[in-house]
Amino acid sequence: MIVHVAAAVVVNSDNEVLIAKRAVDAHQGGLWEFPGGKVEAGESVEQALARELLEETGIRVEYARPLIRVHHDYADKSVLLDVWRVEAFSGEAHGREGQPVKWVRPEQLADYAFPEANLPIIRAASLPDRYLITPEPDELEVFLQQLDDALVRGIKLIQFRAKKPGEVAWQALAHEVIARCHRAGARCL
Repeated sequence: MIVHVAAAVVVNSDNEVLIAKRAVDAHQGGLWEFPGGKVEAGESVEQALARELLEETGIRVEYARPLIRVHHDYADKSVLLDVWRVEAFSGEAHGREGQPVKWVRPEQLADYAFPEANLPIIRAASLPDRYLITPEPDELEVFLQQLDDALVRGIKLIQFRAKKPGEVAWQALAHEVIARCHRAGARCL
């Protein structure tokens, strides 16, 4: 039997993510988790998410979108985590069931002990919500100007693609793209 769970990556206005500590006597007890809980019979994932977040943390979901689905087999059970990114909510998050909760930066999530099934969620929560896949760099000046414009607009992840990666000119361009990304605080793939 698979346990179907609705979970949330709740993001506040400071781009911090809400995490909660599991009760010591629970499955995977004492570890940190993304808030949520079991989807009950006859309930949609969205309904379960809203119910669980209100019950556990006191927040009301105003806007959420699907982020990732994770199937994981533990030795004693299988889980399907339906994870949503909650970008708008009302209320102040607190542990309504006595559990510690805290807001952390996405890059700090790896510093906390989570159940193994949560590892793909941590990776997904750490990615920007959009990224740029570059077009073919046919006209160098235009290509670099468009890259700079995207970086100024706040793009934080760039996938640099070109058809001739072995050429010396391409390698020099790749180094330039990486340097511009780093100066803007963006990652380059």
